Amino acid sequence: MSSAAPQTQTLLDRLPPVRGRLSENAPLSKVTWFGVGGPAEVLFKPADADDLAAFLKAKPKDIPVTIIGVGSNLLVRDGGVAGVVIRLGRDFAKISVNNADIICGAGVLDVNIARAAQEGSITGLEFLSGVPGTIGGALRMNAGAYGAEMQNIVQGAVAIDMDGNRHALAADDLGFSYRKCSVPNDWIFVEAHLRGHAGNAADIDARMNDIKNAREGTQPLRTRTGGSTFKNPKGQKAWQLIDDAGCRGLQIGGAQVSELHCNFLINTGSATAADIENLGDEVRRRVLEKSKVELVWEIRRIGMAAEGDGA
Repeated sequence: MSSAAPQTQTLLDRLPPVRGRLSENAPLSKVTWFGVGGPAEVLFKPADADDLAAFLKAKPKDIPVTIIGVGSNLLVRDGGVAGVVIRLGRDFAKISVNNADIICGAGVLDVNIARAAQEGSITGLEFLSGVPGTIGGALRMNAGAYGAEMQNIVQGAVAIDMDGNRHALAADDLGFSYRKCSVPNDWIFVEAHLRGHAGNAADIDARMNDIKNAREGTQPLRTRTGGSTFKNPKGQKAWQLIDDAGCRGLQIGGAQVSELHCNFLINTGSATAADIENLGDEVRRRVLEKSKVELVWEIRRIGMAAEGDGA
């Protein structure tokens, strides 16, 4: 008489109950702008901030956690992401406007904040219409465009740490600098307090149209891309360094340096995450060789390489 083989415990079995949604082996390529990458071992979409805090408090400490937004400035490697990937959903996309103040969830699209400000005749937030992604990501990297950045409009934020504790942060606590903040990388932003000032609706509309036209004329918006690939070195433009190194149009596999804007990498349709990352690293190598400048990735890269791709 043979005994039954012991069942292997899955990651899902080790996780605490939630009110939101837990999904095993969840494809991430569908939620990234590049349209590439492997799956999340488990994807968690919390019902609200309380659900997120309770999950983090009860989760076994050895299980890694990765937070993602709408996948705009993100490259997921082909082997996928181990542990739990957290993606904020509908409850984190609320917006409240009071005079020139906007309280919003970290899952709100940046462009939707710009539109809410426009409807309320609040100026100073127009630049967000040209920033891809969500407010949580914009806080994390002090996102900026067209002469303004998050540190100009943030009054405060709320974040949850890996023990499930909430932290109310004043603007000075965020420690903003060029394309980053000093808040611990594993804290998850859940809310932001933004402030503009009273403006003229027609002027705000005109400014947002100018930004829209500028983006459409200079960026490959209708292709699979991840936005600006590298940070601008101090006093220099990444795109110019890339162009000077002869990388405009450079291609590896299905990944290509945009002909329209050299600081954008695009998936021409058949790229793997390894193609994109290898192309970025080749661009960095050529720029360093040509200009003696080491470009720093602005696109966030997460996960594991697929077996055998060497990325």
